[in-house]
Amino acid sequence: MGEFLQYLVTGITIGSTFALVALGFCLVYNASHVINFAQGDFVMVGGMSAVFIMAAGVPMALALLLAVGIGGLTGVLLYKGGIQPAKNADAIQLIIITVGAALFLRGVAQVLWGTGYFSMPGFTGDAPIRFLGVVMVPQSLWVIGVTVAIVVALGLFFTRTRLGKAVLATSYNSDAAKLMGIDTSVVLLVSFGLAGALGAVAGVIMTPITFTHYEMGVMLGLKGFVAAVLGGLGSFVGAVAGGLILGITEAMMAGYISSDYKDAVAFVLILLILFFMPSGLFGQRGVERV
Repeated sequence: MGEFLQYLVTGITIGSTFALVALGFCLVYNASHVINFAQGDFVMVGGMSAVFIMAAGVPMALALLLAVGIGGLTGVLLYKGGIQPAKNADAIQLIIITVGAALFLRGVAQVLWGTGYFSMPGFTGDAPIRFLGVVMVPQSLWVIGVTVAIVVALGLFFTRTRLGKAVLATSYNSDAAKLMGIDTSVVLLVSFGLAGALGAVAGVIMTPITFTHYEMGVMLGLKGFVAAVLGGLGSFVGAVAGGLILGITEAMMAGYISSDYKDAVAFVLILLILFFMPSGLFGQRGVERV
C-alpha cells in the first residue's frame, strides 16, 4: 500500500505540472482557436529565468515573481509579434508560427544560458516529509498547492470579473463578442499573457524538483498538449483532469513496469483518444444537422 501511495503522490505532483501546461493550451485555444506549441517553452523560460535571477543575488520570492512576469511578457510578445500580424492567416499557418516561436525561444535560451542543466533550492527546504509510508520533498506540496490555488483563481477570474467573462464570451463566439462591444484583440493579448505566466509558474515550481535546461519545454509541451486533448481541448476542468491522469499513469508505469517506457504513455494516450474519444473526457460533442 505504501508503494502505491508513493507512486500516486509522485503522479499527482507531475500531473499538476502537466495540468498547468494544459491550462495554457486551453486559454489560447479558447480565445483564438490556435494551438500554441510554444507553451512548453514558456515553462523553460520561467524555470531558467528564476535560476539566473537568483544567481544574480535577487531574493527568491522576488526572483520567482520576476520569472513569472518574464513568462507572461513572452506570451504577450508572441501574440504581438507573431499572431496579431498574421490574424487573417488560417489555423495551420498560425500553428507554424507558434512552432517557430518555440524554436526561437530555445535558441535564445541556448545563447543566454548555455546548454547545461540547472536547478535551485526548494522554497521551504529539502528535508523529506514522511507520512503513511510516503516520502516526499516539501516542494511537492508547493507544486500541488500552487496548482490548486491557480485553478481556483482562474475559476474566480472567469466567473467574477468582466475581463474573464469577456474571454469566455470570445471563446464561445468571437463575432458575437465583437458585436457586444468586446475588444477581442485585448482578450487575445490577455490570453497569451496568462498562458505565458502559467507556463512560467510551472517552470519555477518544478525546477527545485527536476533540472531545467533549454530543451526541457519540448517534452513538457507535448505532454501538456496530450493532457489538454485528453480532457477535451478547450475545457479547463478537462485540462486539470487530463494532467492528473497522465501524471499518475506515468508514475504507475515507471514504478510497476519500467521507467524506460513512461514517456511513451503520452503518445499511447493521444492515439487512444484520437481513435476512441476525439472530443476528450469533457469536450463538447459536435452535432451536425443534415
